[in-house]
Amino acid sequence: MTQSRTELDGLLAFPLTPFTADLEVDLVAFADNVDRHVAVGAGAVFVACGTGELSSLSPVEQAAVLAKAREVVGGRVPVWVGAGGGAAGARAAVAAAQEGDADGVLLLPPYLISGPPGGMVDFVRYAVGDTTVPVIVYHRANGTFTAPAATALLDIPSVVGLKDGYGDVELMTRIVTAVRAVGTERAQDFLFFNGLPTAEVSARAYAAIGVARYSSAVHCFAPEIAHRFHRALTEGDEPVMDALLTDFYLPLVALRDETPGFAISLVKTAARLRGDTVGPVRPPLVEPTAEQVDRLQQIIDNGYHALKAL
Repeated sequence: MTQSRTELDGLLAFPLTPFTADLEVDLVAFADNVDRHVAVGAGAVFVACGTGELSSLSPVEQAAVLAKAREVVGGRVPVWVGAGGGAAGARAAVAAAQEGDADGVLLLPPYLISGPPGGMVDFVRYAVGDTTVPVIVYHRANGTFTAPAATALLDIPSVVGLKDGYGDVELMTRIVTAVRAVGTERAQDFLFFNGLPTAEVSARAYAAIGVARYSSAVHCFAPEIAHRFHRALTEGDEPVMDALLTDFYLPLVALRDETPGFAISLVKTAARLRGDTVGPVRPPLVEPTAEQVDRLQQIIDNGYHALKAL
């Protein structure tokens, strides 16, 4: 059954971008990767985003990844694509996403520089230009918004939501409340997402402020665990969430925090442990040590053991 192009319910998947041994994009492996996400129940796929190493891809590679994803998915779920970088690069990427028939764009912060909240709204407006492809703005790092600035995004028609990777729940509460208080149908329909690394750890806190949607990097290598946690969150099943957090998610986060970039590197390593062809990461990301890989395998084993006990 084909989903609406802008429907973003269920667990959102962010497929890895596989590379060959010489760090070229492996579109054959990528196609398998995307198909597995859809087959196990992803509500949408976001390709060439953070987990997909957007920052290391050329515009030509981004276009190839999007085209392959749309071919593989065949309309079964929405296919969104990342955009970012400097203002001109972001604008070109959004235009390319529309030309490539993406269902939507996740717009990442500008490259290196930051600006005041009003400048961030202008960055989004400039990146969108005269396109009509739906855009979700990523609120994180050097691209953050105040509540008034987030509300101003409502004036950009193609912006349909905000994804929080900043991690300030109080600020996000102010943003959600301010947008909803506008009272229009558009404000009520505006989408909010939890985009923190290993979002399951903060999912309960965000759901409590009306931000129940989140993306799961764990879906790349342990989709059964990811879906069980998502169901528990939806059902308010505290014991299941506590068990999976204790035995799997919190140890995974502790390992992730040991080295910069492990939010991607560990996911790729875990996918390789599962038997997927994903290849290495591109620099400056680094691979985990053999000892860290052993600990990662134990964490995954413990996670599946906890899953079986539920």
